[in-house]
Amino acid sequence: MFKKGSKLYSIFNTKCPRCHEGDFYEHNFTFNPSKVTKLHDTCPKCDLKYMMEPSFFYGAMYVNYGIIVALFVAVFIVCKLFLDFTIIQSFVAIIIASLILAPVNLRLSRIIWINMFVAYDKKSLKKETKTE
Repeated sequence: MFKKGSKLYSIFNTKCPRCHEGDFYEHNFTFNPSKVTKLHDTCPKCDLKYMMEPSFFYGAMYVNYGIIVALFVAVFIVCKLFLDFTIIQSFVAIIIASLILAPVNLRLSRIIWINMFVAYDKKSLKKETKTE
């Protein structure tokens, strides 16, 4: 399920959706706002252009919306059923969870979005040229 060649491998390892070798993001996970969504222009291994068209990742907002709604519902259910919080306390917990997980959601939504459009191709790796 999480082995190379599956969409989940690319998503959870933040690898190129076509070759599953190159890194999608320039930086490992960070809370630095200027580095959170900074990605390579092309895959370092197969030369896939990540920004396929202008404003390509605007669609990732819809994926992010779905992730956020699921997060809000999950936090609310845990707060109300298991922790016996009031509505206000639950609301505060939702706000805190969304602020803490915002960088994760941004990165996750972008990698999910590009995986919707690009399929794995094990033949896509560019040939290494030997310089002698």
